Amino acid sequence: MTDPSVHLFGPADGPTVLAVHGMTGHGRRWRSWSEHLPAARVIAPDLIGHGRAPYTPPWSIEAQVARLADVLRTHAEGPAVVVGHSYGCALALHLARTEPAAVAGLVLLDPAAELPPERLLEVAESTVRHDDYTDAEEARSDKVHGAWNDVPTDLLDEELADHLIDAEGGRVRWRTSTAAVVSSWGELARPMAVPPPTIPTVVVRASRVQPPYLSDECRERLAADLDHVTFVDLDCDHMVPQAKGPESAAVVADLLTTVSGVPRRD
Repeated sequence: MTDPSVHLFGPADGPTVLAVHGMTGHGRRWRSWSEHLPAARVIAPDLIGHGRAPYTPPWSIEAQVARLADVLRTHAEGPAVVVGHSYGCALALHLARTEPAAVAGLVLLDPAAELPPERLLEVAESTVRHDDYTDAEEARSDKVHGAWNDVPTDLLDEELADHLIDAEGGRVRWRTSTAAVVSSWGELARPMAVPPPTIPTVVVRASRVQPPYLSDECRERLAADLDHVTFVDLDCDHMVPQAKGPESAAVVADLLTTVSGVPRRD
C-alpha cells in the first residue's frame, strides 16, 4: 500500500537521496528540486505533524529521527546521502549520529540548530497566535514578504496548491499541526548534534539570512570535529532548495559522485 506521506521522485535504481524538509513544510516540496538530480532516487517524507504524516505525539527529535530511519529501511537498499533544510538539518545531524551506517553523506541547506531559546520562544508564541489566514492571498503575501521573497512564482503557486487547506470560519491554514510545530520549535534549542567525523558533510549557508540560523560557533564546531566538511555560501534567503534549486542540487550531485571514495570508520 502506498504511503501518501512519503514522496518518491526519480528512478528506483538511482543513488538514494533522503530529503528532509523544514518546519511547517512537507515532502512534496522537493518535487521541483529533484528534477535537478534526474539520476537520483529522492525520498522525501512528511515529518510528524506535517503534511499527510501522523500528527500524534511524541514530536521530539528522537521521534522524527526514528521515522526517518524507518523510511530509509522501507525505501532504500543502502546508505543515503541525506539532504536537510533548516529544521530538517537538525534531524539529519541526529540521524547521522544515531544511524551512521544509513548515512553516506550530509548536505545541510541553511541549517537551523542550537538556536537561542529567547528567539524560539518568540517564534513559537507567534505560531500559536497566527496559525491561519483570511484567505490564500494573505497566505501568499506572508510568504512573499518573508523567507520566500526570492522564490520563483511558479514554485510559490505550487506550494499554495499542495499545502494550503481550508480552516474554520472560511479561513485557510498550512497542512500542519500547530501543536507539533510549536513543540518542534522548542526542540531547536537543544545542542547541535555532531555526526561521526568520517561522514562527509557540506554546509550551505544562505547569505541573506541575518543573523544566520547556523551560528559561527556551531560552524566552527563542525569544522573542528568533522574530517570531511565543506562550507558553501549561496546568495539567497532561507528557502535554499526553492530559491537556488540548480545550485543546491549540484552540491548534492558532487557529493554523490565522490562519497563512495571517502573512507568510513563507523
